Amino acid sequence: MAEAKEDLNADGEHEETYFYRERIRCTPEEEARLERQHFWKVIDAFRYYRIHVHERVNRAERQFRYLPDHHQMLLPNFLPNLKKIRRCIDHNQEVLQAIVLNCVHMFENMEYGEDDDLRKVRPSSTFDMDKLKSTIKQFVRDWSDAGKVEREACYQPLINEILRLFPRDQCDASKISILVPGAGLGRLAWEIAKLGYACQGNEWSFFMLFSSNFVLNRCAEVNSMTLYPWIHQFSNNKKSSDQIRPVYFPDVNPQSLPANSDFSMVAGDFQEVYTEPNSWDCVATCFFIDTAHNVIDYIETIWNILKPGGTWINLGPLLYHFENMANELSIELSYEDIKAVILKYGFLIEVERDSLSTTYTENDHSMLKYLYDCVFFVARKPADQFFSNGFQAANGIQVEESLQNDHVDSMT
Repeated sequence: MAEAKEDLNADGEHEETYFYRERIRCTPEEEARLERQHFWKVIDAFRYYRIHVHERVNRAERQFRYLPDHHQMLLPNFLPNLKKIRRCIDHNQEVLQAIVLNCVHMFENMEYGEDDDLRKVRPSSTFDMDKLKSTIKQFVRDWSDAGKVEREACYQPLINEILRLFPRDQCDASKISILVPGAGLGRLAWEIAKLGYACQGNEWSFFMLFSSNFVLNRCAEVNSMTLYPWIHQFSNNKKSSDQIRPVYFPDVNPQSLPANSDFSMVAGDFQEVYTEPNSWDCVATCFFIDTAHNVIDYIETIWNILKPGGTWINLGPLLYHFENMANELSIELSYEDIKAVILKYGFLIEVERDSLSTTYTENDHSMLKYLYDCVFFVARKPADQFFSNGFQAANGIQVEESLQNDHVDSMT
């Protein structure tokens, strides 16, 4: 997290500078209060969905009625289609209500209190509503037949590398600990655990945590749930029916893991939760590293928590999440710069593909599609952690030495 302050530049104009907020700035009581506040803010977004999206449909209807009568007569199916969209909105709201039902009790070590009025609906910001709509599309990506192609493109390369690095016929997979930060709705971590590895997903977003809890713990029947994820898209539809196309989930029974599976989901900030050094055999990141304020923080954390000889597998683009957010620190590095930092920490890059095309929560019927040209790599933390200069690569010592050497080289 970053804070902004205003300074005067050489021309006497105000400019913003950023610095990290000290984690100790808030008392534990204040941090707990802020977390409770954020918790209920997300709950409010789930409850406000119907009102928010109905207003968008109301606007479409108002604008249609502004048309001349002879134009309206040319579109006899327009208003009936809006009526269908309204029914889809109401259905989505029922699912969203089910998702947040009893969420106050889903975390073991945090109490969020009881809502005084479960029926009260509080307005939410456009920002939070956009997050909720994005979360709805995550059900398509992670837990529907419609997302299978996307999962094969994004998740399968990581899974294939795990199988290659830790072959199940040559090791006890249950003893191989694999961490998936930014786990979203949990499908990648679930698939890894299904193969017999000890896998833990980590997620910070309450939107994702509520939804993953619902699908993993409360959905046992295949394709028993329905969502309409595309009703928010009023442009780039080839057919009116494309907008009200249903998606069914889950495409598998999430509770069908073997009884001895070691699978868990942990809530919290990646950097704050994972501080134990040398504790993971593998870290698998998919569309994750660009969620950092400072991606070097993530690299450093991954370096520290990996066991000597452990591997980091990454796939994703660099669409920095905080790039255009006011008062938020955001360091946007090229992959070239990131790779240089990875090497300076001491990682050895064993596999690298700098062009792997994937989509993300794609509407395959849309006239507009985004294609990410992703980077994929496998980096290993050396088993001995010692290098030719005699310094041990731990807690940044190797990195500092490397940076100092680079500085000396540039002076000579």
